Amino acid sequence: MEYSKIILDHPLPRVQRITLNRPEKRNPLSNELRTEMFHALEQGDQNPEIRVTIIRGAGSCFSAGYDLQSDVSQAQPYYSAGGLGNWPRHVVDGFFHMWDLAKPVIAQVHGYCLAGGTELATACDLVYVAEDAKIGYPVVRTISPPDNQFYPWIVGLRRAMELMLTGDHMTGLDAVESGFANRAFPEAALEEEVLRIAERVARTPTDLQQINKRAVHRQMDAMGIRAAIRAGTEMQTLATFTRTAQDHFAEIRKGLTQALSKRDAEYGDYRTRDKGE
Repeated sequence: MEYSKIILDHPLPRVQRITLNRPEKRNPLSNELRTEMFHALEQGDQNPEIRVTIIRGAGSCFSAGYDLQSDVSQAQPYYSAGGLGNWPRHVVDGFFHMWDLAKPVIAQVHGYCLAGGTELATACDLVYVAEDAKIGYPVVRTISPPDNQFYPWIVGLRRAMELMLTGDHMTGLDAVESGFANRAFPEAALEEEVLRIAERVARTPTDLQQINKRAVHRQMDAMGIRAAIRAGTEMQTLATFTRTAQDHFAEIRKGLTQALSKRDAEYGDYRTRDKGE
């Protein structure tokens, strides 16, 4: 497959790196981009020369979320059953597909990591962030809870509730304190630090490392994470039928930028605060 929405390189022996490459749009996760990303992940998982993958974003941020200007029901990168709730179920299928890869995946997060961007980051096994990153799910203000309702599992009840009820973002430092991320670094040092960690992870042979990875995930499975997150897709679908969500969809059809600015104006954050970015 030829890639046009991602860049694939190999910055170190046994390390492959996927760069989400739509910087002019803050790396929106279209199905075309996601198809390329999953292809690269699967190829790396099958390549005996690769032991770990890094995912990062080009330009000013990791990813500002799913591509709301595209029809996400079309050309999905893998099959998920249709009907009501197809999209959140599809997203969750991808989340667990990444979890079930043999080889570790590292998220390298800077700038905005919003909505679908947070879902992508949480699907990775390790998450390293810039100290001033902005990590949040503002969609809860006008559409629904996350497609992939990871917050309670990753950050705990009280922090999850605060994030869900406000749509506010965490800084990179907040994300580490809450358990969303492993460590935070100054943005200028982030790439070097992630490569240093990736090189250490890659020292362990895959035949053992895949069991190390699964050992952690099986504990989460035993606590019910798969059943809970899959059940959450039904709540997400239900929320999209509220009057608030339907009104917001109508605003998006008039113009995406204006709709998102209207969403955040009352809170004074995201694009309404960062117009100069």
